[in-house]
Parts: sequence; C-alpha cells; structure tokens
Amino acid sequence: MNITPLKLIALAPIALLAACGSEAPVEPAPVETPEATELDTPRIPPPDETVFAATFAKTCPNAEPVNTSACKRAGMGSPEVICEYGLGDDEYLRNETKLVEGETEWEIADPETTCAQGA
Repeated sequence: MNITPLKLIALAPIALLAACGSEAPVEPAPVETPEATELDTPRIPPPDETVFAATFAKTCPNAEPVNTSACKRAGMGSPEVICEYGLGDDEYLRNETKLVEGETEWEIADPETTCAQGA
C-alpha cells in the first residue's frame, strides 16, 4: 500500500475522531438536594388585606377600620413586613406600619405609634 503525505493528512482527522468516540460516556455526579430549613419555610402565610385589617382592629380597637392596605416584605429575607393602609373612607395608603411574625399570627411591631396614627 502506497501512503502519500497527502493521504496521511486527510486520514489524520478521521483517526482522531475515531479515537475520541471510543471512551465510555461519563455519568454525571449525583446532585444532592439541600433539605429545607426552618428559615426557608414561613411559619404563617404572608399577610393580605383581610389579615392586616383584622390585626389592626385587634391591636387598635378604638381606631377607624382599615379600608384598604398593601403589605410587602421589608427586604429580601427580612422577617418584617411593611404595610401601607388607609383608614375609614380614605382610599389612599396614607399610613404605614411594620408587622412581625408572632407565634401563630402577625403582630404590629410598634402598636402605640400605629394606634396613635389611627386615632
């Protein structure tokens, strides 16, 4: 068989491809899923308009009732929730307070100041 340099150059890539395909496929390493911790799962559901209105009424019984509210986390991973709300006939979110998680329900962080706003 007469192998010329030109044939050798043409056969080299084919030989390399054949060598690459002969290895057994590598199995991916199993991925461990971290278990959920107590901090990952909220103990009580986030407060909505109904929950905030009930919490406010319970904490400040002499204040006007909450007409509208919107609550959001104080920051990523923060245990506090900031709620803006309107009282009585007010449809605007003019007041603001913070809620913190109690043992079984949300609680107003500073009840004296919050109730004074609603008086």
